[in-house]
Amino acid sequence: MAYATQQDIIDRYGEEILTIAFDRDNDGAVDEDAVDAALADASDEIDGYLAGRYNLPLADPPRILTFLAVDIALYKGSVETVVTDERRRRYQDAVTYLTRVAEGKIRLLPDDPSAPMGGSGASFSAGPRRFTRDSMRDLR
Repeated sequence: MAYATQQDIIDRYGEEILTIAFDRDNDGAVDEDAVDAALADASDEIDGYLAGRYNLPLADPPRILTFLAVDIALYKGSVETVVTDERRRRYQDAVTYLTRVAEGKIRLLPDDPSAPMGGSGASFSAGPRRFTRDSMRDLR
């Protein structure tokens, strides 16, 4: 399952960027097979980072994965002559984010969907107080 679609690329960066990145034969038209392949490859790369932390495929993937998939697909799927420093930086940022997810420093989803986010889940309990003002009063 791809985390992003061709329309997601258009929504994020516009039709012109899509055409520049995926015009394989310089005819001014998008090679849709190349877009689909790049998006599938990006999703596979994302799954490689998520596999150790989450059961795949994700039933309801968070929207951040769409943004990451778009940036990865644009970098890896672009015609070589149009890979810019900005695209490279966005790809590296995506990989850094996914690495932090894989390390457990960022959580995409709660471990238990019914559990609230945050907190350690630790609790403390103790028996009744043994030393109180009243029990210590007679020890003078």
